[in-house]
Amino acid sequence: MPAYRAPLRDMHFVFDEVLDAYATLQTLPSQREFGNDLGGAILEEAAKLAENVLAPLNASGDQQGCQYDPQTKAVKVPDGFRSAYQQFAQGGWTALACEPEFGGQGLPHVLNMMVEEMVCSANLSLGMYPGLTHGAINALTAHGTRAQQEQYLPKLISGEWTGTMCLTEPQCGTDLGLIRTRALPNADGSYAISGTKIWITGGEHDLADNILHLVLAKLPDAPNSVKGISLFLVPKFLACGTRNGAFCGGLEHKMGIKGSATCVMNFEGAQGWLIGEPNKGMSCMFTMMNSARLMVGMQGLGIAENAYQISLGFARERLQGRALSGPKMADKPADSIMVHPDVRRNLLRQKVMIEGCRALAYFTGLQMDVAHQHQDPEVRERADDLLQLLTPVVKSFLTDEGFNCANDGLQVLGGSGYTQDWGIEQLVRDSRITRIYEGTNGIQALDLVGRKLGLGGGRAVRSYFALIEGWLQAHPHAPHGTALAQAFKQLQQATLWIVTQGMQDPEQAGAAATPYLRLFALVSLAWFWARMAAVAQQQLAAGSSETAFYSAKVKSADFYMSRVLTESSGLLAEVTAGKASLMAFSDEEFAA
Repeated sequence: MPAYRAPLRDMHFVFDEVLDAYATLQTLPSQREFGNDLGGAILEEAAKLAENVLAPLNASGDQQGCQYDPQTKAVKVPDGFRSAYQQFAQGGWTALACEPEFGGQGLPHVLNMMVEEMVCSANLSLGMYPGLTHGAINALTAHGTRAQQEQYLPKLISGEWTGTMCLTEPQCGTDLGLIRTRALPNADGSYAISGTKIWITGGEHDLADNILHLVLAKLPDAPNSVKGISLFLVPKFLACGTRNGAFCGGLEHKMGIKGSATCVMNFEGAQGWLIGEPNKGMSCMFTMMNSARLMVGMQGLGIAENAYQISLGFARERLQGRALSGPKMADKPADSIMVHPDVRRNLLRQKVMIEGCRALAYFTGLQMDVAHQHQDPEVRERADDLLQLLTPVVKSFLTDEGFNCANDGLQVLGGSGYTQDWGIEQLVRDSRITRIYEGTNGIQALDLVGRKLGLGGGRAVRSYFALIEGWLQAHPHAPHGTALAQAFKQLQQATLWIVTQGMQDPEQAGAAATPYLRLFALVSLAWFWARMAAVAQQQLAAGSSETAFYSAKVKSADFYMSRVLTESSGLLAEVTAGKASLMAFSDEEFAA
């Protein structure tokens, strides 16, 4: 089985050459000295950690899984995970993009996303422990009191402690207004938290000294809806060292990510403290969720990359049959399966989706840094609009394609892929959850059409469309400009249909949401592929010595435009077909 190797060359191509990200970042006050020397060195070190420390534990972590002791209610992570996590934390990787005031390194958020991609490629289960902690860090940074920040953020940022997001309950998932967990005021200003939460990543483990649970609960006089939800911080161990009443009731029996402890958590009058204002927990939660959704998108991208490397390595070595045009390896008993068109189709589809998704993800991450730090409020607003608009697209589309790439990769391996010997069946299992948690991809599509298209009275989507249109006007002779312009027109038509029809009937927007998000993503990737092809052509014309790398970009753009972007016509038709064929069925007719 090929060992994972971080795709540093392509990462640098997107970041440095296509997005010119260093120039953008250096306009921000805290990043004026951040250049490719520092960024490149950090990525090199992250690659070594992912390849040499995290990746070797991926298969064993899946096979061993986490172990729950019902007597002590403790969870033991797979062998090697604790040491690897400590090496990760002690190396400063948990602190990369966090505030220096509390021990962070203050580096760009987009750089942290790039590191997350490598971590998720190497070992998704292990990467989830520090990944979810960032949600807690972001919530406390945005909504915690000064005292809470000083008490908890340094430990979270250093990785000495980890954090969780405790939202879901047995009777409610997306509809959080149905939660039953209650918070009763204590005389000292704290609260007694009681209730059960399920599917809690990292709810209990032996990686760190303490776990801080961020728990959604309702106060006694709270409205019986999402407007009555508050957020509370509940430590596993209190400041005095006493064990708090927050216990793991068991582990979920899962399809994948078995090295990640997914817990049932019972809060038995646990002492907690309010974060933010009473009944304003949903806004605090979305601070956690938005960063987590981008992280999950990177999980999809990371798994796709690993699957591609495995399937490409196998295809190069596997001898089977002869090329349809005649033998290519006459000195061998058969040709490698690389000669077969359908194998190439599977491989190239993985390649172009991964590289296009990487460009979309890094572009989105760059908007986060600009939105947080740029000195011009109008620039910050525009970047935040783009970040809000693209977050559901990154989460949904990258995880859809992460699973598709893993599935296509398994197909390349055939029967070998269905066994545990090559590791790709684990990637198929691991990737499937990414389309579900942190808001299912159907929910992401509803978020895009129901909230994000209307953001700022349509300001966000107009701003994004203006970027694509402006690029087309500035590059009239760009490669594949005509194909991009045609698909972009289809996206505009679909957007207009949703805006007009959805205002009259919300079910119309709901019926169109999933195909619309995919159309939105495919056109976005077409824009980035046109840009990548243009850069590659310029490098080839300038006599670059990396002929294979840049010519592959040009040919990949050809493949994307001729074999993937062609979906856009069908997606437009599906969007404008309306709800009739979906909503016409009665409940009885589904089983008829």
